[in-house]
Amino acid sequence: MTGLHRRSHERRPALDYGPAGNPRRTALVSVGAAAALVGIKLALGFSTHSLGLFSEAIHSATDLVAALLTLFAVGIAVRPADRSHQFGHGKAEHLAALAEGVILVAASVLIMTRAAGHLIGGGSSPVDPAWYAFVVLIVVIGIDISRLVVSLRAAKRHGSAAFAANALHFGGDMAGSVAVLIGLGVARAGFPNGDSVAALFVAVLVLGAALRLMKSNTDVLMDRAPAAAHEAARTAISALRPSVHLLRLRVRQVGGRHFADVVIGVSPTAAVGQGHAAADLVESAVKAVLAGADVVVHVEPFADEHVDVRERASAAAHHVSHVREIHNVTVLDVDGRLELALHLKLPGDMPLDAAHTVAEEVEQAILAAVPELDAVQMHLEPLPEVGLDATALHADVERDRQIVERIVEEELHALPRELRFLRTTEGLILFLTLGLEPGLPLAQAHARASVVEERIWSALEGLADVIVHTEP
Repeated sequence: MTGLHRRSHERRPALDYGPAGNPRRTALVSVGAAAALVGIKLALGFSTHSLGLFSEAIHSATDLVAALLTLFAVGIAVRPADRSHQFGHGKAEHLAALAEGVILVAASVLIMTRAAGHLIGGGSSPVDPAWYAFVVLIVVIGIDISRLVVSLRAAKRHGSAAFAANALHFGGDMAGSVAVLIGLGVARAGFPNGDSVAALFVAVLVLGAALRLMKSNTDVLMDRAPAAAHEAARTAISALRPSVHLLRLRVRQVGGRHFADVVIGVSPTAAVGQGHAAADLVESAVKAVLAGADVVVHVEPFADEHVDVRERASAAAHHVSHVREIHNVTVLDVDGRLELALHLKLPGDMPLDAAHTVAEEVEQAILAAVPELDAVQMHLEPLPEVGLDATALHADVERDRQIVERIVEEELHALPRELRFLRTTEGLILFLTLGLEPGLPLAQAHARASVVEERIWSALEGLADVIVHTEP
């Protein structure tokens, strides 16, 4: 696509977590807690021969690895964008979370295999549910609750996928610890297989958490569009007034931050400033609903269904004598009737009755050229003009006339059929009519006129506009 791009020029910052919520400190707390839990559960598992406790130790070991990965990922993700990573380093968190998911799947398969072996084989593990195991498990559950709360707050504050993954697993840890506590209680009551059932329950928790984690982070790494964010951005753009034509909207999320790529259409006759203003509105609207989003807006010329009507009407109006300029051509659908509104510029010294006669001629010419129109509304404006014979015209204009005639004669081997300079409030405008061979293809006629126009722009300084008209 080609067109005007609009993008905020501020450098993309690193993720700002603030002094009160340092993500590295949170990750370090998680590492320390996970290491302590692995040691406690392994020691308790060896002393009680509980498969449930061994499974929980493995679960906590995966959390230790996950916490270390999170610590590494957060250290990378907070780095600002650089030359090699122009969209930042946010995907490091999702890569770490995906690796964590793979580890959890492997751990859950191992636990399920051991637990199923005990249950299907008919044997029972030599569990010794000592009283201190219950005390330790209650303490572990308390630690799990504290870790869950800390990680949930960090995930909400920072919008971090890695901390959200940790919170999910800490919740699984808590449920698993409760299951092991219940299993040991059942074993102490005389049913040794209760420990294996608890281990199997923990394995199912681990597997479910791993699959959900892998899916969510794979979606991010594959740039799956976040549905809620996409709809929020689309709704915000649709609500803009004046409205814009939304041609394309793409949204993705990385490291808790949204990236939006928007393509809008504006009228082909719109100025660059108008396109830039429309892009500003779109950017502000998207950032209002997606806080901190990186928004790129691309502006395309958008031809609506009335563009042919405007072009035919403009061409018909320009063929009427004394018409100097038309602008603000608008097609209106009024209760099923198609109407045209335009601004018509005529010589400023023209009497009102003569201007009215020209306006009627313009109206009839437009209606004849565009029969589907039901009415034409015009606003008359003066265009100050100084003819070549007026004393107020600067002597340089006569010199410019000679230059133009020489250029036309060199390119076409004939003098222009009409050559007129207009001094307006915008500056000096040149109107030039060229006569070409009747059978000349339109493309070649346009090319010849373009060569003449380019030479005029190069030879003359101070012109506001050059309007070249070709006729047979």
